[in-house]
Parts: sequence; C-alpha cells; structure tokens
Amino acid sequence: MTSAGPEDLVVTRATLDDWPVISGWAADEGWNPGLSDGPAFFAQDPGGFFIGRLAGEPVSAISVVTYGADYAFLGCYLVRPDLRGRGLGLATWNAGLAHVGSRTIGLDGVVAQQDNYRKSGFELAHRTVRFTGTAPAAGEAPGVRPAEKADFEDIAAYDSSCWPADRPRFLEHWLTAPGHRPFVRSRAGRLTGYAVIRPARDCLRIGPLFGDTAEDAEALFAALAAEAAGREIAIDVPEPNAAAVSLAQGAGLSPSFETARMYTGPVRPFAGERVHGVTTLELG
Repeated sequence: MTSAGPEDLVVTRATLDDWPVISGWAADEGWNPGLSDGPAFFAQDPGGFFIGRLAGEPVSAISVVTYGADYAFLGCYLVRPDLRGRGLGLATWNAGLAHVGSRTIGLDGVVAQQDNYRKSGFELAHRTVRFTGTAPAAGEAPGVRPAEKADFEDIAAYDSSCWPADRPRFLEHWLTAPGHRPFVRSRAGRLTGYAVIRPARDCLRIGPLFGDTAEDAEALFAALAAEAAGREIAIDVPEPNAAAVSLAQGAGLSPSFETARMYTGPVRPFAGERVHGVTTLELG
C-alpha cells in the first residue's frame, strides 16, 4: 500500500463485524469508546456506517447515522495513522455523506479537524469539554432510582425534548446494553431527568445526563457516582451550560479533551439547558 491513493480505496457499508476495528481505532485516538456501544449505534441506522479498504484491508471509516427525515449525525471519522494525507479520508467522507440526502448534519469535531469541517459547511454551535477524574464520594440522590422497562416510554419522550430528533430505536438498546446502568429522577410522578453510566475502554463514561434543573442533574450524578464507587469517570459537558460545568468541576473532575458541536443547518429546537452531559460524541 506504499503508493495507494483514493482511486484504490473501496468504501462499503460497515457491519457489526467491522465494529471492533473501528472502535479500536477510536480507542487509539483516546476517544474511549464504550464496551457495548456497537449494537446500540447500529440499531439506529444499520446502513449509516462505512469502512474503506485497500486491497481488502480496513484503512478508514465514517458513520453518518440518520434520525428521521431531517437530521443525521456524523462520527467515527477515522483514517489509519500511517495512511493519512493521501486523500483516503475525503473519499470516505464523500461516500458517507451520500447516505444523508438533504438532512441537516451534526457532529462533534476534534480540534484538528474543525477548520476542515467549516470548509464543508459546518458551523460552530458550542464547545463540548470532556471532564475526567475519580468519582467523588456518593452524596444524596433524592428521587432517583434505577430505570425500569416501564420507564422507557417516558424516557424516550423526555429524551426527545433534549435532542434534535427522536431516537427510540437507539435508546431501546442504549438503556439495556450490557454494563449500561440507567437512572431516572421524578417529582410528583413526572420524570425530571435521566442518566446512564457505562463501561468504556479506559474508564466509566456518563452519558446522557439530562435534567430539568441543576438540582435534578446533581441528584442523578450522585447516583452515578455511587455506581462508579471511586473509579475513574468521564463526562462530555456542553460548555454553554454553566450549571453542568460547575457540577463537573465541583465533583473534582478536570478538562481532558474538547470537541466542537457543529451543524450544517437548522435543527429542531430542544432544551439545551437540560443537557448536563452529552450522550455520546459518536452519535450525539
């Protein structure tokens, strides 16, 4: 593959069998993918993952996962490090974006790629900062309990208020995947937030952490901290949510990584003030 270029690249739809390769590359980049992410990701849009091969060997990937007729989210944009700078990424990008049609696309772009994304029509919405550290001693978590199957319909409705599209297929898997621990908080019989913690390559990842108020988010975070029991945790926080940043800092977590949420066009209005932790940088 010494002289191989984009004309030699064969891009096809990826399958779950390809996920170990893609998630392995993501782990090498320090993105810390979850151990059970793959099936939940593919459940939303099985045709939204692509892999590029040279002479049959995987060398590049991208996901452009669709949510209904209006929205898609781009992630897992990767080229094997020893083959970068040859146009393989752009060829993979073009193949993936052909899947989207006229939908608005969102992504969480790493710093090194943000200028390229701007050239492709993406505009900055806000920064997202990953906070990491040891889970603090568990505090009080009033009104919080583990989510049950009977809660899933309410969770899906609440999730839709916090995100630019409906995603029940994704949530069905996200809430029940091996190792994933979902929690809900309610007041007067009404759901006021939910959160999930899951095992990942390097530490436990929190996402989402959605709550009506800072108090709701703090109670849910306390339940997650109890679940983590002093282990390393990570949470991706939208920087404009000052209460979310304060919660992460107050828990003794430190910034370790940043991305930019970017969109190619308008998205459905959602309650950004409820988003104290992003679900996943790969799918939004």
